[in-house]
This record gives sequence, structure tokens and C-alpha cells, in this order.
Amino acid sequence: MPHDGHDHDHDHTEPPSDIELRVKSLESLLVEKGLVDPATLDALVDRYEHHVGPQNGKKVVARAWTDPAYRQWLQDDASAAIGDFGFKGRQGEHMVCVENGPKVHNLVVCTLCSCYPWTVLGLPPVWYKSAPYRSRAVADPRGVLAEFGTTLAPDVDVRVWDSTSEMRYLVIPERPAGTDGWTAEQLEQLVTRNSMIGVEQARSPEELKGAAE
Repeated sequence: MPHDGHDHDHDHTEPPSDIELRVKSLESLLVEKGLVDPATLDALVDRYEHHVGPQNGKKVVARAWTDPAYRQWLQDDASAAIGDFGFKGRQGEHMVCVENGPKVHNLVVCTLCSCYPWTVLGLPPVWYKSAPYRSRAVADPRGVLAEFGTTLAPDVDVRVWDSTSEMRYLVIPERPAGTDGWTAEQLEQLVTRNSMIGVEQARSPEELKGAAE
């Protein structure tokens, strides 16, 4: 395909970024010294790429929306209820679910560092670990929500939960209107990572349709 003023059919290879080069150098050094096993690294990457992440939390939320008994179980013992899916292990041992509703909106932050429920949300986004988010989520939660495009009515009570190494939180967003009769698999498409942290609300059916077009 012609480009850059010349014609050829071979591909150009973009050089890795500085951070990628640093990571590769560190990995090579650790492997060379026998401190890590490459197969173990590959297994870890595969696990967090395909088996751990927001897709797990979406299943929990969709089931809570469709199964009242499971929803109650989440309220009574979130760790056990989430573990029913097999989502257990590091960073997910002690879980609490908080539920959004017409008059209550929950927001999760870790004011000390970046404690986060890896088993249901995967690795934390960069902004979650940033100092401005960690401080402002407590001091000005409505302002932070507005920056994510979430504007709440004045009579909605905003509750901020401080995640710690001993306790991590999962927000069950309010089920969008117009989803009666939807299956759990359909509902999962409305749940986003950010809605399970509480900075946004779940997507509406209209937003889902618009994203697909």
C-alpha cells in the first residue's frame, strides 16, 4: 500500500515504548538469573488477560439483578457468594458488596494506596491509583463523579467506601430501566468496570444499542 511517498508491500515495525523496553529488560535479567520461570510469567499473563477481570464482576452483578436469593447472599456474605462462581484468591478474600439505588450511590476508593478486588475487577486502572483520585474521592465525591460524567440529584446520598488490604468493595449498580425479561448474559453487557467501582452508572439499553451501531 502506498504511503510516506513510496510504494512497497512490506510492514514497518514500530519500536517498543520506553516502558516496554524497561519491562522486557527487567524480565530478561530475572530469567537469566534464574529468579523467575518464563512459563510461570506466561501463565500469570494469561490468567489476568483471560480469566481475571471485570468480566467476573459482571457475572456477579447480573446474577444479583436476576436472582433475589443470590442478592441477599451477597449482602450477608459477599466473599462466599462471589466464591460460588469460583472467583477466589488473592485480593478477593474479604469482600463486601454495596448496592446503589434511587437514593443511594456508593463510591469506592483506597485512600492509602490501591487496594482493589482483583478477583472480580482484575488489575486497577491507573486513575484509581492516582493521588488526586484517592484524595478527592473523599473530599469531593460529587465533583469526582461529575468528572466521570455521573451527575446525581441533590437528594441522593453519596457513600464513600475506603478499601483496605483487609476489606475490598464491589458496587452493585442500579439495574437500568427497560431491562425486564433480559437474561443474565444480556445484562452483563450493561455492566462496566467503572460502574462496579461506583464512578459511573450501568449503561442503559439505549447506550448499549448505540455502542453496537
